[in-house]
Amino acid sequence: MRKYITNAGYGVLDYASYPLGMLVVAPVVLRNAGAAEYGLWMVATAVVSAGGIIASGFSDVGIQRVARLRGENKPIAMVEAVRTMLAINLALGLVIALVAWVAAPYAARHIAAPRLTSERECVICLRIASVMILMRAIETVSVAVQRAFEEYRGTVQISTAIRLLTLGSAGVLALLGKRTESIMIATAVLFAVGTWLQFRHLGKFLDTTSLWPMFQAQETRNLLGSGIFVWFQALGSVLFRQSDRILLGISLGAAVVAPYSVSIQLAEPLFGLTASGLFFFFPYLSSRVTTLSSAALRHTVLNVFLCNLLLVACGGGILLLVGNPFLRIWAGPAVAHSAAKILPLIIVGSALSGLSVTGIYAMQALGMFRTVAYISLGSKSVLLLMMLYLLHHRGLQGLAIARVCYGVAGLLVYLPLIRQLGLSKKSSSSIPSRPIITELQGGA
Repeated sequence: MRKYITNAGYGVLDYASYPLGMLVVAPVVLRNAGAAEYGLWMVATAVVSAGGIIASGFSDVGIQRVARLRGENKPIAMVEAVRTMLAINLALGLVIALVAWVAAPYAARHIAAPRLTSERECVICLRIASVMILMRAIETVSVAVQRAFEEYRGTVQISTAIRLLTLGSAGVLALLGKRTESIMIATAVLFAVGTWLQFRHLGKFLDTTSLWPMFQAQETRNLLGSGIFVWFQALGSVLFRQSDRILLGISLGAAVVAPYSVSIQLAEPLFGLTASGLFFFFPYLSSRVTTLSSAALRHTVLNVFLCNLLLVACGGGILLLVGNPFLRIWAGPAVAHSAAKILPLIIVGSALSGLSVTGIYAMQALGMFRTVAYISLGSKSVLLLMMLYLLHHRGLQGLAIARVCYGVAGLLVYLPLIRQLGLSKKSSSSIPSRPIITELQGGA
């Protein structure tokens, strides 16, 4: 039990280190480098984040696959799975990095349109970001494999240290009067160091000299057959995550986006921290799904769900109590006043999304990636249509209502999970040793 509590703590640290660091560093960069340079930094960072998520979209299936092979004590197949996973991420990362590299000059023209930053600097920053996409795709393989071994301490310590060093270097360079391209160069160097350290640490679990990328036929079929649903879910998350703010800005103007955005920033960690804290459950269950009895499986899922419920209830209650006073201090009274009507709805929506975490991880551990993907993409599509309707009829509050509906839709993942656990109760075995049709993780 102590091991899993420790892993949960490291999962929370892994999620929280960057936003907490940004709270300190963002004002330093903004005041010393200026709004335009800060904006360029945020755009380049967003390119790395979005591109990295898409390029490593198969990694969650890799975690499930490696964890299951580890539980079945199949070391040769496990190494083949890791090599195949590395080949897939490398190929996908190269494609996305190349697209970002080629698109950089076209994007730079729009980013630099007000002439507050030079077009040349924008191109340099975006192309550095494209290289970092490839680094992120490669690094994710090492992180995923270590998590499949239920080892969080080393990988989180490395990633947290690199994030803090990256943010610290950005603050120092801004204080020295350096521009965004210098910040991005320093970030890329630290990324490279972090990737090397992650694979060096992976050597404690696998012989890294044998991990040259290779598309092993059977493992390629296993990972692609399941991973395509994970990849589409990752792509959908990147596309849908920003759609509400874009629609709001186009419909009601940029000024209205501010109260909505700060409300999202305050409430989103309710889902993010819950997902990070309970992520250990995914590799844990994946490695034991063929050995647990039906009763033990139901008992394990129920216990984690109760922890999930407690985390969400406590976090949501605290945000509802202190949310508005915090916004008045952090964002100012004007923004806090505008956000007061929508913040409770957004908190409820985030809490409902957080409550779906146990169901998502359990379904993925059972190999049901396709079902999770259908629910996730289907709910996001319905959410987009609902946002358009409610935004037109209810304005800002309509978007907040749509997020509550999206949270409710995320709970649909429990319907097939309850059915699966019920079916396993009627059978003499626990869960089939082969993955039940492959489906997805990553987020709802």
